[in-house]
Amino acid sequence: MLNRPLKQIVAILLLFSPFALEAQNHGLLLVAEKGAQSLAIIDPATGHLLASVPEGGITGHEVAASKDGRYAYVPIYGNSGVGKPGTDGSTMVTIDIPSRKVVSTFDFHHGVRPHCPVVGPDGLLYVTTELDKTVSIFDLKDPAAPKLIGAIPTGSVESHLLALSHNGRFGYTANVGPGTVSVLDLKARKLVTVIPLSKEVQRMSVSMDDKYAFTSDQTKPQLAVIDTATNQLKSWIPLPSSGYGTAPTPDGRWLIVCIIAQNKVAVIDLQSMKVVKTIDVPASPQEVIVRPDNAVAYVSCDQSNQVAEIDLKTWTVTRRIFTGKLADGLAWAPAK
Repeated sequence: MLNRPLKQIVAILLLFSPFALEAQNHGLLLVAEKGAQSLAIIDPATGHLLASVPEGGITGHEVAASKDGRYAYVPIYGNSGVGKPGTDGSTMVTIDIPSRKVVSTFDFHHGVRPHCPVVGPDGLLYVTTELDKTVSIFDLKDPAAPKLIGAIPTGSVESHLLALSHNGRFGYTANVGPGTVSVLDLKARKLVTVIPLSKEVQRMSVSMDDKYAFTSDQTKPQLAVIDTATNQLKSWIPLPSSGYGTAPTPDGRWLIVCIIAQNKVAVIDLQSMKVVKTIDVPASPQEVIVRPDNAVAYVSCDQSNQVAEIDLKTWTVTRRIFTGKLADGLAWAPAK
C-alpha cells in the first residue's frame, strides 16, 4: 500500500495531468499546424500546448474531432494552395488524441487534395475531395479507422470548404475559383444546385437555425448571405475588408468573420445583418470556432503562429495561444 505522503504526491500529479485538465474544461482545442505538418493539442484552461502530433511529413490544413472527443481526422491536402500547382494529397490520418499518435491512414489511391472534414449530425464523416469534384462520405462505426462508403458530386472544381446544416439535411461547399456554392442533399447523396456569387469565394458556414449559409467574397469586401429555402443569394453584408472564415455563435445571435488584411474579426448581428463591432487579433486571422458553451471564440492567426481567444461577454481578446507554424484549421474535441 502507498504511504500517506506518496498518496498525496500521486493525487497532486493526477490533478494536474493533461487528462484531468481535459475533464475540468470539458474538451481540448485542436489546431492544424499547417507549416509544421502536425496537429496541435491545446489545453484551453491554461492555453498550453500539450502536444504536436506529426501527420506524416505532408501538410494537413483542416481537422475535425469525433463526437466523443477521442479521435481527430486530418485530411492531408499537400503543399499547394487551392487551384495552384503543388502536390496532390491522397490520404487522411486518424489521430488518437489521448495517446497523441496516428492510429490509421486512409488512402484514396490517387491525388484528390482532401481538405475539409466535418462530422455530421448523422454520425458520418464528410470530407471535401477537391480534384474528384466530390465530397467523400465515411462511416465511423470504427472511429479509429474511417471507412469510405460513398461520395456526393459538387458539380464544380475547387470545392474547398464545407459546412453542414444543423439538421443534417444539406451540405454547402465554397467553390473557390469559380466563385460559387454547391448545395448537396446529404440523404439522397446528390447535387441540388450550384449558386453563382462572385469570381472567387472562400470559407463556409451555416446559421444555427439553418436559414442562411454564408461565404466570403474575395473580390470585394462583402459577405454573401444565401437563403437556404430558395438556394438563392439573399443579400450582401458589407465588411471592413475582404472576409475569410466565419462561424455563428451557438445562441444564434452573432456571426464572427475573419478580416485577414486588417488583422481583425468582425461581429455581425444576425438580426440586423450588419457589422456591429470589430476586434483586433494577431496577424492573418484564418478560421474561427466558438466553444459549445457560447463563452469563447478561438481564431487561428497563421502568420503569427497563434490562436486568439475571445471572451464573448466582453468581446475582448483575453489570451494569445502560441502554436506551431501557420496555425489554420480548428476543432473542438469534447471530453470523453
